[in-house]
Amino acid sequence: MAASTDPTVVSTRGPAPASAGLGLRRSLLAELQQAPAGAFDFLECAPDNWIGVGGALGEALHTLSRRHPLSCHGLSLSLGGPAPLDVAFLEQTRRFLDQHQVALYSEHLSWCSDQAQLYELLPLPFTAEAVQHVAARIRQAQDILGRRIAVENASYYAVPAADMDEASFINAVLDEADCDLLLDVNNVYVNAINHAYDARDFLARLPSQRIASYHVAGHHDEADDLKIDTHGMPVKGDVWALLADTYAMHGVRPTLLERDFNFPPLAELLDEVARIRQLQQAAAAP
Repeated sequence: MAASTDPTVVSTRGPAPASAGLGLRRSLLAELQQAPAGAFDFLECAPDNWIGVGGALGEALHTLSRRHPLSCHGLSLSLGGPAPLDVAFLEQTRRFLDQHQVALYSEHLSWCSDQAQLYELLPLPFTAEAVQHVAARIRQAQDILGRRIAVENASYYAVPAADMDEASFINAVLDEADCDLLLDVNNVYVNAINHAYDARDFLARLPSQRIASYHVAGHHDEADDLKIDTHGMPVKGDVWALLADTYAMHGVRPTLLERDFNFPPLAELLDEVARIRQLQQAAAAP
């Protein structure tokens, strides 16, 4: 979609291309507010968890968003779901994004609700019908939000139906919806192991020009051929190597370290943020 020419649209500020961010989680609020200057370049939060939150928590969020660029990653739009999009929630989300000057907003290429929230990110069929369905909903969401969004490639353990492969499905959605891609490198690694495809070949098929940002996270090794996307442990060496390959292939973009539970001391998370910066610097070196 084209950029808005509406003079009432508020300004936004996004992370620089070569930047490393950290997820803004409530259990980390105190440590994030006390973190040394320059420890991370941006923070990412889920608007779903913060819309309407006031008091001390709301003030802490405002303090952090004034201090650092804020990106947002939604959890509950259910872009691929069967029920109509929640227009009221999308309008609330737009106000939240405007209030915090958010330039980068993303959601999952999956579904998570029908008549109620299912609290699980469920896979979409890799079919032409699903492409049309989810792309129409992404276009509707972009119109209501007044901005482009990025959709994230999801981890999955089974495919409901398929008349194309995963990369073809993602590319078709991006083209039909005219939206961006949040490329989760850990999800690529997990899916490649679980579904026996080559991660680097998969990455090579994605459109560099549509990649808005990256995520990296930890996963659980259930077995040699089964990895579980948990976001609850450190990033593994193979995923760091795949991130370096991704930078070489598609270029450096804002990159977020995702950690959702089992939090170590902040210093350990900042070591991983520093690792992102090192890989970005190495990718930019002549």
